[in-house]
Amino acid sequence: MDRLIYTAMSGAKQAFLQQAGVAQNLANASTVGYRAMEHKFRAVPVQGEGASTRAFVVDASVADTFDQGPLMATGRPLDVAVQGAGWIAVEGRDGREAYTRAGNLQVNANGQLQTASGLNVLGDGGPIALPPDNRITIAANGTVSAVPLFGVPNNVNAVGRIKLVNPPEDQLVRGDDGLFRTKNGVPATTDEAVKVAPETLEGSNVNPVDSMIGMISLARQFEMQIKMLQSADSNANKASQILSMN
Repeated sequence: MDRLIYTAMSGAKQAFLQQAGVAQNLANASTVGYRAMEHKFRAVPVQGEGASTRAFVVDASVADTFDQGPLMATGRPLDVAVQGAGWIAVEGRDGREAYTRAGNLQVNANGQLQTASGLNVLGDGGPIALPPDNRITIAANGTVSAVPLFGVPNNVNAVGRIKLVNPPEDQLVRGDDGLFRTKNGVPATTDEAVKVAPETLEGSNVNPVDSMIGMISLARQFEMQIKMLQSADSNANKASQILSMN
């Protein structure tokens, strides 16, 4: 009896956790540059004498999906989308270098190029500072140029270059802030092969239809595990009644 209870209990727990992961993906289906994640489970036998017939379901790992999301032309000069593999380097809240695919950039009151969440975009020499009263353009290689709004309009000045990197995907780990970092903490080197599409944004790579189907499937699995627990409880009660009659 306890074998059924342990198996159903662990299965229900992990199905519930996986529902939370799918719900997070659905909540970020319209988030710029978001990377979907999925939980991977495996069965683990219980260790100990007399417990070889029992098994638990455990969350083996959380896998990130690095497929590119859809590209959307915006016509906004500060919007960029990484084409293919690659990342935009930013300065995280902790001061460490981190990576994102969200290219909806902005300029703060101090003239620094930042992400929509207020993180400084890193260049070859640190955060990129932009001069006032200039029109900003971003080239395919990440070069940020300023064109004066007054005076000679053709005087284009390169003020920095966005650091574009492409570390191996298996060496990246997602943080609680949604940014990716290298596992060893060493900043990745600039990759000249990484290009961006100007005036374009990359959407989330979450497939809402697949996520909704997965949510329904997980709800059915959770319901099935709960019914197994109820059946085990009912069988235990009936067995107790039979034993008390004897």
